[in-house]
Amino acid sequence: MDASDQQIAASALSVPEETIIEACGDPQLPDLGVIEQVWETDPIAPEDIELHAARAVESLSFANVPDGGEIALGVGSRGIANLPTIVASVVDAVSDAGYKPFVFPAMGSHGGATGEGQRTMLNELGVTESAIGCEIRSTMDVVEVGRTPDRDVPVVADDNAVAADAIIPINRIKPHTDFDGPVESGLSKMLVIGMGKQRGAQIAHKWAVDWSFRRMIPEITGQLLEELPIVGGVAIVEDQHDETTLIEGVPPSGFLDREKELLETAYDLMPKLPFEELDLVVFDQQGKEISGQGLDTNVIGRRPFSINEPAPETPEIKRIYTRALTEKTHGNAMGVGSADVIHEDIVAELDAQTSLINALTASTIRGVKLPPVVETDRAGIVAALSTIGVVDTDTVRVLRAADTMHLHRLYASPALVEAARERDDLRVVEEPSPIEFDNGQLSAPSLRE
Repeated sequence: MDASDQQIAASALSVPEETIIEACGDPQLPDLGVIEQVWETDPIAPEDIELHAARAVESLSFANVPDGGEIALGVGSRGIANLPTIVASVVDAVSDAGYKPFVFPAMGSHGGATGEGQRTMLNELGVTESAIGCEIRSTMDVVEVGRTPDRDVPVVADDNAVAADAIIPINRIKPHTDFDGPVESGLSKMLVIGMGKQRGAQIAHKWAVDWSFRRMIPEITGQLLEELPIVGGVAIVEDQHDETTLIEGVPPSGFLDREKELLETAYDLMPKLPFEELDLVVFDQQGKEISGQGLDTNVIGRRPFSINEPAPETPEIKRIYTRALTEKTHGNAMGVGSADVIHEDIVAELDAQTSLINALTASTIRGVKLPPVVETDRAGIVAALSTIGVVDTDTVRVLRAADTMHLHRLYASPALVEAARERDDLRVVEEPSPIEFDNGQLSAPSLRE
């Protein structure tokens, strides 16, 4: 289906603004001001990123790696700050130590579950062979390296990585969107799911339905550490502004214990919405580089697609309206079902095959179910607010954010602006003013910084 055909299909699913207004009336909408979260951060200076990455490598032991041996560096598909610089610095440090590094994509089924698709995703993150100074070996081929003792589950890994003399995953430690556990997104998950490619990711997600990720990932991580020449990992932690605040070499013995400690730090630093009860949140975009579920479930307090995994206790959001997909998500609309209403631009940009492959691999097909589709932003906001009961523009609690990762500055309704004045962790940047539309679309720019 070409772009014009997809736009026609999107229009066919979309409900016109006129129809929404006829059904809901023409309600007055709340004014929106701008508030800012006050965060105390201590990021690594850009000029020091290379040094910190090199020190992380130097802290690992290469005693069992033969001189001149090949070292496989696992790199994922998330939007990690300074990723090209970090990877290039790891490559340089490994080369300076007398070894031959290469990068392999450790991203499960992402990139349409093809080797070329995963190479493309790395390239778009700035991880190109010319930028990092080494070869990228990207295939979807895996080999079975063992089976779990109790459940007899196959344990698979990228064949290029298995054939290497050593393996070092490079990944950010952060809360996961689908489950809570001692380790979540990070080095261990990259070994179990990312390095397992599409087959490994599918096996893990199928078994997690009964086994649960919180128990599966530590067990299979331990098995991989015994079976493969993993000399350690390079762990990254980011602050609320998504800036690099820590780069650390983690030895195999610390993959579970140290990673658990780093996860607690990541939870403390994770950007969150500054209110626990909200009537409507408008997100300008969602995408896989923002969160594995498009909209981070830890931010929105919703986890509608996970089986046997409870949702976060807060926040409580009555309605979510999402406006677009990010360019870097390449039409992957995984998690679009977290929203209550979506703009027709999402449907026009949606790649059904990529989205479904991701959902099938993750055993979360509800994640790609489409909410009601509307023609304009005005229609989306009116539809959302018209389904939460009686709305008073002075008291309704509405936020607009760029996405679930960029939450420093937010548009806020008068009630939330007034609440912000009473808090030390918030400041008012702009006083509320009427929402402006251009042909039904929000005319005020995104607040992504």
